Amino acid sequence: MSPRSMTRFAAISSMLLALPLAGCTPVSQPPHPQPVVVPRIVSIDTAVGLLEKGDEEGARKDIQQLLSRDPTDAAARVLLESLDDDPVELLGPKSFAYTVQADETLLGLAERFLGNRLKFYQLARYNSIKVPAALAAGTVLRIPGEPPRPAAAPPRSTTTPRRPRRRAPEPQTTAPTPAPALAANPAEARRLRVLGLSALNQGKVDRAVTLLGRAAQLDPDNALIKRDLARAERIARTVKAQQ
Repeated sequence: MSPRSMTRFAAISSMLLALPLAGCTPVSQPPHPQPVVVPRIVSIDTAVGLLEKGDEEGARKDIQQLLSRDPTDAAARVLLESLDDDPVELLGPKSFAYTVQADETLLGLAERFLGNRLKFYQLARYNSIKVPAALAAGTVLRIPGEPPRPAAAPPRSTTTPRRPRRRAPEPQTTAPTPAPALAANPAEARRLRVLGLSALNQGKVDRAVTLLGRAAQLDPDNALIKRDLARAERIARTVKAQQ
């Protein structure tokens, strides 16, 4: 083999040896994203939801966490009593029967009969119900306390209702008769003007015309009285035309 051929052979061999090494180079992979853990928010509603499903252990954890944050939490105390205390001692031995209607829940019945919806689990244990959410229509419950009294019917009236009196027809409007001339008296004219305007507002058109006419005679230079009298006479004519 010639020196030139040997040189070409060596170059090709080097290239072939480099290929496997290039194929074995590790490729870096992007890191997998870590799942986001959302902390569970504990509240009275979460404890109630667990009790509705009959999960006493889970509800107790929520209640204890609520009391650790606020030992005076009255709502949490009620739920803890519902778990630990005897329901008959809490609610009393006397009870009455009640048939559950459609769409009624122990929460609603506790609010209605016990005055506090959070006592629903006491009512459930009172009736040996393990899962309050499974309450079905037609179930007969024992409700602690006295049965509600039926609403009393309103007393019947023994008196005969009076017939409404018919209003007498108003007399037809007639043209006002001229009043005799009076001595000027502005103070009395103002008083009569007030009475006349009041009568006009009450629909007593004839009386308004009479009063305002007398006021105009007592104070003939009073422009306001003249204006009011003209308006009253105009209304009187309109009423008469409509009859």
